[in-house]
Formats: sequence, structure tokens, C-alpha cells
Amino acid sequence: MAQDETRPIQALPAADRTSLAKFRTRLALDRTTLAWIRTTLTMATFGFGMVGFFRSLREKSPTPEAVHLHEAAIQFGISLVVLGTVSTVLAGVSHWFTLRRLRRDAPLVLTQWPLSITVAMLLSVVGLAALWAIVFR
Repeated sequence: MAQDETRPIQALPAADRTSLAKFRTRLALDRTTLAWIRTTLTMATFGFGMVGFFRSLREKSPTPEAVHLHEAAIQFGISLVVLGTVSTVLAGVSHWFTLRRLRRDAPLVLTQWPLSITVAMLLSVVGLAALWAIVFR
């Protein structure tokens, strides 16, 4: 056994550990923001796709039910596009504020209503409104 293998591993100095922890935090923040961008882009794309699908359905069969479904799909699709766009902006603003706090060595805080819960609640309200529009019109 070589002498180097038995020697205890020395820990990094505290300043280096803090610097690496901040770097890992920044990378995690970037991954989270990119996940939000991917999610909101998918949400908006689904909104556009839904409008296009029901438009083609209405063109092939211009019955009153198809027209009604198309109108409801337009409302729901627009809601998804707006929610996706607003969520993207909020994710960017949240990213920017968190980076600013990291640079200033300010303590990071967890909000009571994080963006994920807020968007989930808004999405459920939009879904219920779309369901109401389809069923009760």
C-alpha cells in the first residue's frame, strides 16, 4: 500500500466550500428556470394546438356543437397561451431576484406561494372555466 493512500483527505477551506456551494446553487437555479421555460412553452404550444385542432373539426363538420366546441377551445387556448407567457415572465423575474440575493449574500427565502403552486392553482381555475364553458353553454 502506498503512503499516499493512507493519508487522510484534507477538507477544502471554508471559503472554497462556500464558493462551490454558491456555484451549485446558481446551476440549480438555472435548471429550475429552464424547466419553467420548457413547461410554459409546452403550455402555450398546447393552447395553439388545441385551437387548431378544433378549427379543423369545425371546418370539416360545421354543426352547432362543433362551432361551440371551437369557441370554447379558443377561450381555453388563449388562456393557456396567456398563462404560459405570464409564467415565463414570472420565472425570469424570480430567477433575476434570486441571483441578485445570491450576489449580495442576502439570505434566500422560500415564499408561501411559490410559482409552481400559483401556476397550478391558476391552471385549475382555467380548466374549470373551460369545462363550465363547454358543458353549460
